[in-house]
Amino acid sequence: MADVALRASELEARREAEAEVAAALEGEPIAEPLASSFDKPFSSLVPAIIGASNLMMTLSATVIANALPAMSRSLKVDPIQLNTTITIYLLALAVFLPVSGWAADRFGAKRVFLIAIGLYAASCAACGFATNLPELLLARFAEGAAGALMGPVGRLVLLRTTPKHDLVRAMSVLTMPALLGPVIGPPIGGFIVTYFSWRWIFFLNLPIAVLGLILVTKYINDIKEEDAGPLDWVGMILTGVGMAAVVFGFENLGKSHLPVWEVPALLGGGLAVLGVYALYARRVSFAILDLKLFSIPTFFASIVGGTFMRMGVGATPFLLALLLQVAFGLSPLQAGLMTFASAAAALVMKTSAPPILARFGFRTTLSVNAVIVGLSFMAYAVLSPTTPHWLIYMILLTGGFFRSLQFTALNGLSFADIEQPQMSRASTMSAMGQRLAQSIGIGFAATLLRLFQGHDPSHRLTAASIAPAFWIIGGVAMVSALFFVVLPNDAGASLQGRPARSRG
Repeated sequence: MADVALRASELEARREAEAEVAAALEGEPIAEPLASSFDKPFSSLVPAIIGASNLMMTLSATVIANALPAMSRSLKVDPIQLNTTITIYLLALAVFLPVSGWAADRFGAKRVFLIAIGLYAASCAACGFATNLPELLLARFAEGAAGALMGPVGRLVLLRTTPKHDLVRAMSVLTMPALLGPVIGPPIGGFIVTYFSWRWIFFLNLPIAVLGLILVTKYINDIKEEDAGPLDWVGMILTGVGMAAVVFGFENLGKSHLPVWEVPALLGGGLAVLGVYALYARRVSFAILDLKLFSIPTFFASIVGGTFMRMGVGATPFLLALLLQVAFGLSPLQAGLMTFASAAAALVMKTSAPPILARFGFRTTLSVNAVIVGLSFMAYAVLSPTTPHWLIYMILLTGGFFRSLQFTALNGLSFADIEQPQMSRASTMSAMGQRLAQSIGIGFAATLLRLFQGHDPSHRLTAASIAPAFWIIGGVAMVSALFFVVLPNDAGASLQGRPARSRG
């Protein structure tokens, strides 16, 4: 009966919120509540608006790498020092991710989202106007902090304004703009650096941010928890330090930027601090990260099982770039056009995922597709410089198609059995899990490359030294299927407008 009452109150709150939005948009006083959003046709407007924030972050992440040489000459610093501009962004992201859920509950998701967009735009502008390395690093740190709020809080806005049976379609639309970033970022960044100034790569996001602020203000409603609880400062420090150390450690795993002993120290110390937080969180009512969420089978499978799949996604762009450019001798433009096939297939899949999930269900789709995605990673291992380019395109196209299906399903399943009061912390935990998994994947791939490169007499990167990494990454991705196959048949039923059977 308590569950029924809770759901009824949530539905009533949703109806009232929709009435306020409609009245605000039309300039009329609030009248009778609107019909339930569950009865309204699906609209892609809100997820597309929120997805634009993901486009800003992926653009920023993909254009800066090409600009580092030009930036080093302009700022008169060593290019290696400028790698810290990437590192400090990742560290800020890791430190501030845990606080995003609490901030959304305390101040309202819409308000925090607007502030994050504004701060992100201001930080990008500050990067463009930086005259020395310290100024650039400070601006990049602020950019990372804003990104830590913008990503999870934007998704939280979507979760709180979308009926669960529309969540898969909404997630598909949400991720489309983010997929464009890795595709258009490198060529746009290269063009700007070649024909203009590197500073303009940071100004790219400003018109997107201005448009986003206008659209969020006009079309997105604000919903927040009545009792957010106090900010868990101890938990924030423990999770921030632990995540920063672990992410930084994995980012440098297999690289030679740090002394040999520092990476194990970072990983071991970070994991120890996170372990201390796990013990601490058991005794705190308002822990900043709710570890009890992992007792929900669908959430556990999506985050923990999905980690093995996301490792492959984190590693594949890095490995593919080396395979196509270093081992095969293709130009960056040729390699970019080939990898575009993967992103194009991912965009196509976004419209195909909902009917596939409706036909086969989440358990079957995720279990079978995990094996298919793993095989697609392994297929990259059989490519050679003599492989016809049309065949490489087809393999990349197929891999991108099924990877997109897997992550659309994973992103939806994460929130299938999450109640509204838990949404903010679930969104934060999901974002942290994805960030950590991708860092692990990059570090794991770099370690594998150093291992197999060491067995090559020439100590050069060749197709033969890169191929084993794809075999192993593919096998790791298949491990995720073990987490999905044990789910109940009706896992994710609420995302398809069907009630799930009682778990007992």
